[in-house]
Amino acid sequence: MSDTHCPYCALQCAMRLRAGPDGVDVEARDFPTNQGGLCQKGWTSADLLRHPERLTTPLVHDGETLRPATWPEALDRVVAGITAIQERHGRDAVAVFGGGGLTNEKAYALGRFARVALRTSTIDYNGRFCMSSAAAAGNRAFGVDRGLPFPVEDIAAADAVLLVGANPAETMPPFVRHLGGDGLVVVDPRRTATARLAALHLQPTPGTDLALGNGLLHIAITEGHLDRAYVDARTTGFDAVRAAVAQWWPARVERLTGVPVADLYATVERLANAQKAMVLTARGAEQHAKGTDTVTAFVNLALALGLPGRRGSGYGCLTGQGNGQGGREHGQKADQLPGYRRIDDPAARAHVARVWGVAADDIPGAGPSAYELLSSDAVRALLVFGSNPVVSAPRAAGVRRWLGALDLLVVADFVLSETAALADVVLPTAQWAEEDGTMTNLEGRVIRRRRATPPPAGVRTDLAVLAELSGRLGAPTSSDPRTVFAELGRASSGGVADYAGITYERIDAEGGVFWPCPDESHPGTPRLFLDRFATPDGRARFTPVEHRPAAEEPDADFPLYLTTGRVLTQYQSGAQTRRIAALPGDPYVELHPDLASRIGVDDGAPVTVATRRGSATAPARVSTTIRADTVFVPFHYGGANLLTNPALDPISRMPEFKVCAARVAPA
Repeated sequence: MSDTHCPYCALQCAMRLRAGPDGVDVEARDFPTNQGGLCQKGWTSADLLRHPERLTTPLVHDGETLRPATWPEALDRVVAGITAIQERHGRDAVAVFGGGGLTNEKAYALGRFARVALRTSTIDYNGRFCMSSAAAAGNRAFGVDRGLPFPVEDIAAADAVLLVGANPAETMPPFVRHLGGDGLVVVDPRRTATARLAALHLQPTPGTDLALGNGLLHIAITEGHLDRAYVDARTTGFDAVRAAVAQWWPARVERLTGVPVADLYATVERLANAQKAMVLTARGAEQHAKGTDTVTAFVNLALALGLPGRRGSGYGCLTGQGNGQGGREHGQKADQLPGYRRIDDPAARAHVARVWGVAADDIPGAGPSAYELLSSDAVRALLVFGSNPVVSAPRAAGVRRWLGALDLLVVADFVLSETAALADVVLPTAQWAEEDGTMTNLEGRVIRRRRATPPPAGVRTDLAVLAELSGRLGAPTSSDPRTVFAELGRASSGGVADYAGITYERIDAEGGVFWPCPDESHPGTPRLFLDRFATPDGRARFTPVEHRPAAEEPDADFPLYLTTGRVLTQYQSGAQTRRIAALPGDPYVELHPDLASRIGVDDGAPVTVATRRGSATAPARVSTTIRADTVFVPFHYGGANLLTNPALDPISRMPEFKVCAARVAPA
């Protein structure tokens, strides 16, 4: 029997696993985030452990096919390829791509491996496609990025919640237990399952959330809802923001966004009149070429109402991937070192270098962001851990061609994903229930993942693979999770995300520990900002932001908006969930009845969606829940990201997944 947490979203619902002769059984376990509940994905999460498509031996590419190989042969090929490519093209020609589902130990080890064993700056991860805009906005406003700077239970006690670009009723169903319908306002261009629970649904034109945020702040100021005492005591920069939003009067916002003026006023009234109120954003607001500024607009609104740092109120972001929070804190992000330290900070470099036993000057600098890495002509080899960019990256056909042109592609995975199928070497790795480690959930709570069953014969953990490769490359390190976590604590000590006081024993005893936790006598920090913000002067920063159009607006050739998102039964690229029979699901194109009538298709008929980057065909799902000028495609299947726009946010380098110009026609 093993008490652990679900392998899927960042809610990290608690579960108990019982291993038996016929497999592993899942039981729900009470925990603050899930309160004893699980979604379909959680209940079926153990089904993949003994799936017939599990990889149990390394594979190497010979000519046209992947064939089984021994571990020594596979690792010899990896090390020989890395060595030859770096000798010919330089250290940065070998890149590493990680994932937001890796444990803290693996995320840390991957960053260490890149900087110490490979000495490459070319490392990033798929969290760049997930949380990067909210992270940049949080750092800009508060001096720190923690998805929820308060426990999730605080949301349940709020009288009003503004939820922007999130559909937790499908993406993390147990979270809905924390949302009260009477005070819930949802912003989404689709009438999702979450929007149907809300007291008020704002249905803006895709790509106009920034204007909406500025318009709500305009109303808050002009209607006398500004918390002047809070603004004066705890913030800076308000006057510039007030001047910037003066032009966003309600009628103008309605014309641009399509949200009625009355609903704009009603939203502000709900937030302003509540004793406790929350503003929460998610991918719908963030996955834009202006995602950082869009999130900032809603942070500005929260600050003007005096919410952040007030017990029971605040601003937060709903993290998506299982370890989306911890995965970006400990070094697999291109510009960061462990503890959420900046890689260009000399003091940070010196501290981490001492822990690693290397010279600070030997640690490479910042490398390219995820999409830039996956399209760089300078990269000749790529090692992938915990990601499937053939499905998840924007302009996926171009990424697939790029991967196929590499001199060496190495993928560590437990199934032959779309990316692994292209690899020169595939390394079979353990799954979540077959290894120990820690995760950091959407609240910043560090929790334990406990091994319930050994991996199949022939399968190694990611930590074991990284340790073996590091040793062969002259930089030996441990493969033991406890040892790695203890080193992570030392490396993060004094950083923004300080884990120095967190141990496996404390997590077991306390049911999780919130960072920052600088020493073992520290209680952890469930609520940030109660006394001061993490900025040099302790004040939160207002930042003026201006609405700008999407990178690609509809025109005569592509007259519709395309947006993408998740569905109830699937997760991320679908490499796991699409293999579980109890989680049915197929790609589809959601479109409004008026649009369906105009192009002459019925529900279920095949339609083709095309953008300037490619096309995809799937059955039509005709529904009044979507705007007549918009089509929606779930991104768990190979077709969606053939269409999406790789235009990048200038600050976060987030691609514009959520909006581009499209056309649809009968297939």
